[in-house]
Amino acid sequence: MFNLFSIELAAALLPPALLWLYIWKKDPLKEPTNQLVKATLWGVGICIPVAIVELIIQSILFGGDAEPTNLFQSTATAFFVAAIPEEAAKLLALWIVLRKNPYFDEHFDGIVYAVCVGLGFAALENVAYVLGSDEWFAVAVLRSLLAVPGHYIDAVLMGYFYAVYYFVDRSTKNAVLIFLAPMLAHGIYDALAMSTSINPYIGVVCFLLLIIVCILMHKEAFKRIAAHIQRDKEARTSY
Repeated sequence: MFNLFSIELAAALLPPALLWLYIWKKDPLKEPTNQLVKATLWGVGICIPVAIVELIIQSILFGGDAEPTNLFQSTATAFFVAAIPEEAAKLLALWIVLRKNPYFDEHFDGIVYAVCVGLGFAALENVAYVLGSDEWFAVAVLRSLLAVPGHYIDAVLMGYFYAVYYFVDRSTKNAVLIFLAPMLAHGIYDALAMSTSINPYIGVVCFLLLIIVCILMHKEAFKRIAAHIQRDKEARTSY
């Protein structure tokens, strides 16, 4: 018989698990399961250290205040407290996973491994949010539609540019985009999400903008995924 804890835990873990399975299914040549699990566990493992760093940055910038009270605070919190440390930690984890990985031999692999890292992070973060809320069902539903897919999109962008840099063009521009693209996507998302609580008027505008941004980012993720799958298909047929 399922108790409430089991239901809440399942509600928190199901969205990242489904996205994990989705990206795994999209891979024409599957990566070894142990490598994917390793990448996912690295994503889980960085979550708590990153949370500690975020608390320190929050305390330095805003004296520990939990909720931003204006657009400047919400934007600064989104980028300096959340997006920059989280995406930097995910990139470090991705580099550790891929630096001596002999199975990293196709463009789409970069996206697969980055998504594993990102969704590992998102899974533990989601558990903390859902289990820590009295309104757990509403939190679980909202995060399954916005926050968890947001981490997934950030990971797609990171993995896309990581593979472009590794296999196509080791330019400074591509190296910068490995971090810059997911960080900007993450920061813009969080800035809009955090601004919804400032006041009712700003909240409505920011929520509508957030939905538009999420739709555009999903389209961008689909495009990046399709591009790498096509690159790998062309490479295989040219052998």
